[in-house]
Amino acid sequence: MSKKTYATAIRDVIAEEMRRDENVFVMGEDIEILGGIFGCTRDLYKEFGVDRIRNTPISEAAMIGAGVGSACAGMRPIVELMYMDFTLVAADQIINQAAKTRYIFGGKAKIPLVIRGQQGIGRGNAATHSQSLETIFMHFPGIKVACPSNAADAAGLLRTAIRDDNPVMFFEHKALYASKFEVPDDPDFCVPFGKADIKRAGKDVTIVGSLLYVSRALEAAAELEKIGIDAEVIDPRTLVPFDTQTIIESVKKTGKLVVVHEAHKVAGWGAEVVSQVVEGAFKYLDAAPIHLGAKACPLPFNIELENAVVPSVEQIVEAAKKVCNKK
Repeated sequence: MSKKTYATAIRDVIAEEMRRDENVFVMGEDIEILGGIFGCTRDLYKEFGVDRIRNTPISEAAMIGAGVGSACAGMRPIVELMYMDFTLVAADQIINQAAKTRYIFGGKAKIPLVIRGQQGIGRGNAATHSQSLETIFMHFPGIKVACPSNAADAAGLLRTAIRDDNPVMFFEHKALYASKFEVPDDPDFCVPFGKADIKRAGKDVTIVGSLLYVSRALEAAAELEKIGIDAEVIDPRTLVPFDTQTIIESVKKTGKLVVVHEAHKVAGWGAEVVSQVVEGAFKYLDAAPIHLGAKACPLPFNIELENAVVPSVEQIVEAAKKVCNKK
């Protein structure tokens, strides 16, 4: 095991997979000499050259379109977007091309494409550079969606994504890049898609969160422990495929559910979790589930206002207390 930052873990996996498979390459804006804005490709051009660490023009549609085409032709492209907000610029390429090409060709066309980049709050990047868009891509069959909350999961999920023959949307969080975590040194370490991780075991309430909100849920669990509430914290790790069963088994034990994410609450992925738990474990629920998400407001530029839009640790604590009927 080595202690690495989230950003370094991503960089190391990209390098290891490029050494393992000559068909793996990366393209994106300012990823060559600059190494990307968070250093996830720093100095890789020195080892792999500019043909495999390719700077691109500022055109997300062109980048992802080239990614789809090269994947169809046998390459394994990783497209780095400077902000995942810009997936919306390339929505047709992702939703109508990447997601559907394998299906349209009866499974004969493989699309081993990874689209990765950062999103979320924490830097005051304002309304069009701070969104959480992972929920959108859950809606379209043919795309896998990964959301690592720490360096080890970032490494293991990214390696799985690169080796997958299907398109993967890989959402990283800008506030996590500097965080450190123990990462296995095994060059074949993979985290399977569709397998949630219980980050903290507990018996009184189930709290489900992803990305930055795993650490915030753990903070809330520590506060809840002080008042006698034992919270179980679950990180889905991937939203597609989604491990519903682990959450249902937890709810059968605790009888209570809180789901929290940074994405907007309205039609956020937490609503789907609540729906699946109500369908699959209704008779085990002792209280109505609570779903926390960002307010229906564009993300403000001001950090204090930004924080006011998204759920706080205190709100997670209050939600858990409410479902546990504890004041």
